[in-house]
Amino acid sequence: MSGAVDLSALKQPPAGAPAAAGDHTVTEADFETKVLRRSAQVPVVVALYSQRSPGSIELVQLLERLVGEADGTWELAAVEAESNMRIAQAFGVQGIPTVIAVAGGQPLADFQGNQPEAQVSQWLAAVVQAVEGKLEGDPSAPQEPPADPRFAAAEALLEQGDLAGAESAYESIVEQEPGNSEAKAALRQVKFLRRAQNLPESAIATADADPGNVAAALDAADVELFQQQPEAAFDRLIALVARTAGDERTTVRTRLLELFELFDQAEPFVVAARRKLATALY
Repeated sequence: MSGAVDLSALKQPPAGAPAAAGDHTVTEADFETKVLRRSAQVPVVVALYSQRSPGSIELVQLLERLVGEADGTWELAAVEAESNMRIAQAFGVQGIPTVIAVAGGQPLADFQGNQPEAQVSQWLAAVVQAVEGKLEGDPSAPQEPPADPRFAAAEALLEQGDLAGAESAYESIVEQEPGNSEAKAALRQVKFLRRAQNLPESAIATADADPGNVAAALDAADVELFQQQPEAAFDRLIALVARTAGDERTTVRTRLLELFELFDQAEPFVVAARRKLATALY
């Protein structure tokens, strides 16, 4: 049956179509979602039955049991034909029950009338094998969440070198979501880059020449961190914490804690620096 049936007319359900009544029940209202779209991932077995046909109901019950044992390799769509005539007509159904396998939005195989369980199982196995590796993906696999357009915009500004714009973008996210740890971390990184990128390398020599100059020490620590020497930056500020008091000590300690937050807190050099800070303070 592959390609022989045009199902496009069923993509738009009629007004007032009834909602689905159960896990496997499908109506014209949700045919597009539960059959056409879903069949891009796994084959969907559409079973057209009638409430007035006990034999067709028995076949649906058999399929319901088998799909429960199928471990997600196929799905069942049970369609009551008399209340969903457009679906029956689209498939060209001549008798009830009729079972059609749909894959990739197209009919793949079908059979009509009741069949023994062994034959139905064999048919289902052939359907699954026929589409193996040919559909979009395993729906049970973890799916990546869609990208947040706010982060995409901020990252685009970073790529363009617009650190001020990126900082503003991340600040906006944090204002909207104060608990957004990803935005907070990105904001800390951008603020550091803005502060450090224009500092001269001579800032280190300047601070070494004047050990009591707090502003010079902060600049030197930024340069060292920018040059990927975090241990040197931390040791510089910890030593300054030990030599200062009052507001100066608070300023240095605050900056040091900000620098810690730029890294994974489990990093050994961060853990070691926190211990040294505790010793310097107490």
